[in-house]
Order: sequence, then C-alpha cells, then structure tokens
Amino acid sequence: MTFTALSLTLIFVCIPLILSKTLKLGLEKDTLIATLRSIVQLLAVGYILKFVFDANSYGYILLMVALMIVVATLNARKKGVGIKGITWKIALTLVVIEIVTQGVLLGFQIVPATAQYIIPISGMLIGNSMVLSILFLNRFTAEISSHKDQMELILSLGGTPKQAVHRQLINAVKASMIPTIESQKTIGLVQLPGMMSGQIIGGADPIHAVQFQLLIIFALLTTATLSSIMIGFLSYPVLFNERMQILDMK
Repeated sequence: MTFTALSLTLIFVCIPLILSKTLKLGLEKDTLIATLRSIVQLLAVGYILKFVFDANSYGYILLMVALMIVVATLNARKKGVGIKGITWKIALTLVVIEIVTQGVLLGFQIVPATAQYIIPISGMLIGNSMVLSILFLNRFTAEISSHKDQMELILSLGGTPKQAVHRQLINAVKASMIPTIESQKTIGLVQLPGMMSGQIIGGADPIHAVQFQLLIIFALLTTATLSSIMIGFLSYPVLFNERMQILDMK
C-alpha cells in the first residue's frame, strides 16, 4: 500500500467527524486526538519493530515485551484504583501469562524463537489480557459495591472473607470471560480474525493463515482464564481488614 492510498483511508475518519458535528455528539476532538495518536504511535512502532527484527536480539525482544506489559498494566490499573497493590497484581498476571504462553509455543517449537513471531504474538496476548483485566476489575468493583450488604451479612454470621466475596468473584470472572468464549463460537462465520486476514492479504495460503489463527484463539482462552482468575484471587484478600471487615474502595 502506498502512502497516497493510505491517505485516502482518512475518508473513514471524516465520516464520523461529520456525523458527530451534525448530530452535536461532541466527539470531534476525541476522534482527532485518537486518529493522530494512532498514526504517530503505529508509525513509531513500525520503525522500532523494523530495527528489532533486523537486529533479532533477545535483549531487544525482552525490552519490547517488557514495554508492552508496563503500558498494559498502567492502563488496566485505572479500573482497580481502590484495590491495594493492584498495579503489581496486574503486572504479575501479565508476566505469568507471557511466560506460560511463550513457554508452550517456544518450548514445543510451535513457532520459531525469533522477534518476528514472539513480539506480535506477545502483543496480541498481552493486549487481550489487558482488556480482560479491565472488564474483570470493572465488573468486580461494581459487584462489591452493589452487594456490600450481603457480604457484611455473611461475615456477621461467621463467614470468611472468601465465602463472603465468592459469588461476586465468580460473577466477575464469568462476565470477563464471556466475550472471548462467545466470539470464538462464531469465528470464521461472522468475522475473519485480524491475524488470519492480515496473512491472507499479505499473500499467505488461507489454510496456513487458519492454522496460525487457531494457535492464537487457543492461547487467548488461556489468557482469558488466567487474567480474571489471577487478578481476582490476588485482589479479594486486600478488600478486608484484619477484623474481616470490608474496606471502602476509594
């Protein structure tokens, strides 16, 4: 694709700008900022990845993965500001997910141990885990707030913090995992996933593209499960004090 052709795709930005202005939605500024940021960030990442791929150094690969984890952690923690130590809990979860998934992929030599494979796959898995962490924390904090009286009743009757928070924890875990599970039920029928589409557009054999996409969706099931469960079980103990009373999440 030439830069001239790419510039023509800005038509897709003009359409929401015009509609937002016409309907007085007030989204023009946010749309422009999002567009400019996406252009700058993706071009910058493109040049960085070209350098990393050419160098093919494990040091640069680890640095890129670490950067992904840091940025994902800082973004996801906004939804759990009332949970003590949420930053390191999210970071630990993302590190474990990266170790588990890459350990399987590289350990069994499913993909080559090169930057060309490690970085894009890590980006997809870490990004998905970030979104799931946000979904979980958003639902979990809402569940705690809306069912605080029920939890206090269980505690007053002699229940443990784990018993008091069990239903809210399970509901939040299930809610955060549903989008991943439901999207995989219709994959290939309703949508052609990004990785598969990208490879097909790039000229890859469709069957080869499908194989790589299956690799990703299977790994996403692990990230969906680990993300919500790890953050949930790391977070709920700090919601109570030593006298087993619920703390305010502020």
